[in-house]
Amino acid sequence: MNKPTIKLCYRKIIDINSAKPWDKLVFDDSYAEFRMQVQNFAEVKQYPAFGELVHYVPAARKLNQMVGPAITGYIQQLNEVVPDVLNNLGRRFLKFKHYQFEIINSHLNDRSKHQVAISFFSEPMVWHSTIDSYLLLAAAGQETEEVFTHLVQLQPYLSIHTLTECHESYTIAS
Repeated sequence: MNKPTIKLCYRKIIDINSAKPWDKLVFDDSYAEFRMQVQNFAEVKQYPAFGELVHYVPAARKLNQMVGPAITGYIQQLNEVVPDVLNNLGRRFLKFKHYQFEIINSHLNDRSKHQVAISFFSEPMVWHSTIDSYLLLAAAGQETEEVFTHLVQLQPYLSIHTLTECHESYTIAS
């Protein structure tokens, strides 16, 4: 029987209170880059808060793309494995190829207001079953009778991003 294929999205939020070393590096470098790039907008003196600036100067939305490259090296350090999402054995297993960087909030003069998010989009996984709050998943493309699986608990900021239904094809013998 064919099983649906899903892609998961994990949204990692990083702010001044983030404690992990990798998170702190992303925080520091994204804030430094934000401070440099925001100077491209003359209105920043009038609107030093990111939300206000975007509200009054819609072109400031480009800051997401302008600041994002500052964290590319840190993303590469992950070796295409989503951080923080562990299977029930405590191992990181979820592979990603695509991610999206987003400035949630920031302020030119107040580092404590800087908050960013990185959304990681997983490679396709076969969804075999749901057991309580756990998803039983396997890497797509395993063509053997014995399939290696991962049991992962649903957690905050982890969701099913896409679902592809698989339909069995039937051959009618005459």
